[in-house]
Amino acid sequence: MLDFLNRHVVQPIYAAKAGSRHLQYLRTLRRTQFDPPEIVRARQLAALQAILRHAFDTVPFYRAAWTAAGVHPNDVKDLADLRQFPIVTKTDLRTRAAEFHSEAYRGPYVTKRTSGSTGVPLTIRLDEPGKQWKYAGTLRGDEWSGWRLGQRVAKVWGNPEYRHFGLKGRLRNALLERAVHLDTVRLTDGRMREFVTAIRRHRPGLLFGHAHSLYLIADRLKKQGIDDVRPNGIVSTAMPLHDWQRKTIEEVFGTKATDRYGCEETSLIAGECEVHRGLHVNADSVHVEVESGESTGPLLVTDLCNRAMPLIRYRNGDHVTLTDRACSCSRGLPLIEKVEGRDADYVVTPTGSLISGISLTENFACLIEGTAQVQIVQEAVTHLRLRIVPSEAFGVDSRRQIARLVGDTFGPTMRHEIELVDAIPQEPGGKYRFCISKVAPAAARALR
Repeated sequence: MLDFLNRHVVQPIYAAKAGSRHLQYLRTLRRTQFDPPEIVRARQLAALQAILRHAFDTVPFYRAAWTAAGVHPNDVKDLADLRQFPIVTKTDLRTRAAEFHSEAYRGPYVTKRTSGSTGVPLTIRLDEPGKQWKYAGTLRGDEWSGWRLGQRVAKVWGNPEYRHFGLKGRLRNALLERAVHLDTVRLTDGRMREFVTAIRRHRPGLLFGHAHSLYLIADRLKKQGIDDVRPNGIVSTAMPLHDWQRKTIEEVFGTKATDRYGCEETSLIAGECEVHRGLHVNADSVHVEVESGESTGPLLVTDLCNRAMPLIRYRNGDHVTLTDRACSCSRGLPLIEKVEGRDADYVVTPTGSLISGISLTENFACLIEGTAQVQIVQEAVTHLRLRIVPSEAFGVDSRRQIARLVGDTFGPTMRHEIELVDAIPQEPGGKYRFCISKVAPAAARALR
């Protein structure tokens, strides 16, 4: 009954009060996902041509870069024609952010500051209509897991957003989202125990979180012989869902795990459907391609709906394998066969708590002034090494911020050293790892 009331009363009232059209968009996306591939591609092409014209006319960076490259939006008659256009890098976004802002967009927007898994702090503007459209796409992806709008959600996630809005945020969470949280910044034995008690009591329809955090919860329940937590769906995101993790998660919860892929800069990129063979591209929101033009390699993503700060052919640092294979679910949305890499280690505190590397991005890379890129290396339980690519603004205040963050996050016994470097080394697969711990794997096993 509460699920029904939330879906048909609370959600529509909130959307109307907030002036949000995301529920209308959701109904559209539910319907159009089964359009034939050629219809999906035609819709993508129209959206791409529109965003290219908008970017050329109103965004200084693209106007200059495309003119210098001798390309124009009118050149794009097919999705493949986009390959003529220059690539946008994280360095471009970090050093020339203002040039990516649309001169014509005057409406409301949200600001997102992120470093993702690469440790490069970025600030992104997203216009309100684009935000609503992306939210609808995310809800559609949630429903692919078996969850339905209005059901409770259990989130294994760092730094829950609602906490930043005080009483208003807590009321919204209680009435609208109906979510219980396990904060992965404080992944202690006691908090995990409290979370397990909460999800056994609240019976969430969706279990959502970092892949490895979901695995830790599942492994804990398995060891305790708890088998009565049965969500309708499970959504795993933020890092690769390995087969051994998926096996345990699905065994314990009796539900298929739905792998999801996205980045903060463009939101949801792709996700598994109920077939669980490849990830459907969120083609109504983004266009994806491999940089080389082949099936496997560095991903380039174009945001089709953000007019406050368009991102076109943006190299986000991930590697993917694309496929022309059709999915047996009958959806016409294109497929990503698999996402390569993007696995963030955990760091263990001197008191035995685990902190996910993804969660640390908001507490280090995004909060230290004068950093172009950050990598945290845990050499020992009480010793951190911070590799920092400094910008001109890095100085004494930056070092004080680091000392304060280390103390607040890890406690007074954690030592740290700062290593200023010209660049953060890549992994053999071409990825940057924000967080490397030489002790967390053993600590995680001990905690379980």
